[in-house]
Amino acid sequence: MTLAPHRFARLSTLLPKRLPHLSQMGAPAVLLGAALLLTACGEQEEAQAPEPRPVRTITATARTAADAVNLTGQVEAENEAAYAFRIGGRIIERLVNVGDTVEPGQVLARLDPQDEQNTLRSAQAALSAANANLSQATNQYDRQRQLLNRGFTPRAQYEQAEQAFLNARSQVEDAEARLKMAQDRLDFTELRADSSGIVTQRRAEMGEVVQPGQPVIEVARNDGRDAVFEVPASLLTSLPTNPDVEVALASDPAITARGRVREVAPQADPVTRTFRVRVGLILPPEAMRLGSTVVGHVMIDKGPVIEVPASALTRLNDKPAVWIVTPDDDTVKLRNVEVLRFSPTSVSVSSGLETGDIVVTAGVQALHPGQKVRLLGAQP
Repeated sequence: MTLAPHRFARLSTLLPKRLPHLSQMGAPAVLLGAALLLTACGEQEEAQAPEPRPVRTITATARTAADAVNLTGQVEAENEAAYAFRIGGRIIERLVNVGDTVEPGQVLARLDPQDEQNTLRSAQAALSAANANLSQATNQYDRQRQLLNRGFTPRAQYEQAEQAFLNARSQVEDAEARLKMAQDRLDFTELRADSSGIVTQRRAEMGEVVQPGQPVIEVARNDGRDAVFEVPASLLTSLPTNPDVEVALASDPAITARGRVREVAPQADPVTRTFRVRVGLILPPEAMRLGSTVVGHVMIDKGPVIEVPASALTRLNDKPAVWIVTPDDDTVKLRNVEVLRFSPTSVSVSSGLETGDIVVTAGVQALHPGQKVRLLGAQP
């Protein structure tokens, strides 16, 4: 055992006073007695066990965790129709503008009908000629049939009249079909709405020549509204099946509506790598107009977690860890844990702890593995 200089000096001054018989023996005897005395004191100090360190603890309890996810989106129509002419032509009239309300059967735009009107008149004239030809062929056929019954005409002539009658009737049917097509094409020069809604976009102007099927007017139908969000792939996989979504107006959070996921895009956007999710709104308020910015709120179940105070967290092998008290001998040991989320006052642990574990919450800085502790203020 190494003797500290100050202890040796103090002891050398005290020994002659308390042990006068040693002082008479000389300095060597005094030094030998001091060494024996200090050795005995050291052995007595080492024999004394260290006091258990007081720590505060809690008993781990599992609970179901749910994260709140907020996403920003916008209100769109559940169904949008892009109206286009079924024939090509030049637009001579556009009767609606963006924001106008339309009703079923309302005319949205018109093409120049001159060519279709001429085609219709030609078809009407062809039908009139076909009807006249049919009338003549019918009379001839009736006469030949009567003569044949009386035996005054050969069968070949009767059959010839019959064939002429059938041809004339076919020509009438063909003329009627052509007239119907001409009438339809004339009707197609007017672009009509097939349901009520609001005009959201116009893609052609008066005087413009459009092709068949080229969109001219877009209408958001009034049969429903959607809240549309761009959702990251990582979040999409954690969403529960058919979750309840609360949608609030961004400008006025007090205006809310409930919704259900109606459609999830099967393919991610090539630029943002997010998936478009359409949430059908149930009885949306009038304030949620088309194009309004909304915030969607949904709860995601994270499974069972254990929440401990933030002061309990330390590190082991560069990973989060906590001190666990072994109930059998009141010693502590470090255990790595997986942290789900942090907050200023608490930490949610998803794995590494079990219900009933005793976790040290105060005094973690001065602990070492295997150290004996005394529990203060253990909480269930």
